[in-house]
Amino acid sequence: MPDARPLLFFDSGVGGLSVLAPTAALLPQAPLVYVADSAGFPYGTRSEAEIAARVPALLGRLAERYDPRLIVIACNTASTIALAHVRAALDIPIVGTVPAIKPAAELSETRVIGVLGTEATVRQPYVDDLAARFAADCVVLRHGSAELVEMAELALRGEPPPRARLRAALNGLFDQPGGERLDVIVNACTHFPLLEAELAAAAPHPVRFVDGGAGIARRVAHLTRGQRWSGERPAGRAVFTRLDTAARRLAPALEKYGLDTVEAL
Repeated sequence: MPDARPLLFFDSGVGGLSVLAPTAALLPQAPLVYVADSAGFPYGTRSEAEIAARVPALLGRLAERYDPRLIVIACNTASTIALAHVRAALDIPIVGTVPAIKPAAELSETRVIGVLGTEATVRQPYVDDLAARFAADCVVLRHGSAELVEMAELALRGEPPPRARLRAALNGLFDQPGGERLDVIVNACTHFPLLEAELAAAAPHPVRFVDGGAGIARRVAHLTRGQRWSGERPAGRAVFTRLDTAARRLAPALEKYGLDTVEAL
C-alpha cells in the first residue's frame, strides 16, 4: 500500500530549508512538512535547559499531529543539545544535524578551519569532540553569531544583508590568531548556507564553505530505502508555532521549496 506519511523537518526558523532542499531533490516523491518554532526563535541565545525541555515536548506534539515516518532536526543548536532526549521520547527515526568538521578538515590545505554557528552550538562539548576526532591536526577557530541568523531570516523575506554586517560577523573568525590562514569554514548553523554566496563575497580572502545538508539527505534516503511513497509528491506544508506577519511574508520563498501551504500549529 502507498504510504502518505511525510518527512518532517524541524528548526527554530527557516534555516532548516537548507537541509530540506537536498533531501527533497534526492527523494522527489516524499511528502514534506517543515516546522519552524517561530514562537521559540532564536534558539542560539536560549539556555541549554530551555532547549532540552522545549524541543522534545514540541516534537512529541508534532509527531502526534502529522504522523511522520522520520523527523529531521534541521537545527545544529537543537541537535547538539536535545537530540538524545528526542530519541528517547519518540519511537520513530530521528536524524540530527551536526557541524561538518570532518569534511572541512579533509578539504583544508592550510590546516586552519573555522566553525561558524550560534553561540549555543560553538560552545558545546560535542564540537570539542568532533574537533578532537576529525581535526586533531588543525587549528579550529570558532565564532557564534546570532546576527547572521537574523540576517538569513530577513534575506528569505526579500531583505538582502548589508555586506558590512556580513564582514563584521566573519571577522569573528578571521580576526582570531591564525585567521589569515583560514581556508574552510563550517556553516554550523543551518541558517548560514542560505547566505553562503553573500558570505563568500564578504570574506577578506577566498574561502570554502561546507555544511551537512547533503550528508543528511543521504542519511534520510538510507533510512527510508525500500519504503513506499504515495506517488506524486503532494503540496508541502510549512507550519509555524507563531504565525505572525513576519511568517506570512515568507510564503513566496517557501513556495520555491515546494511548501505551498502555510499554517499555524
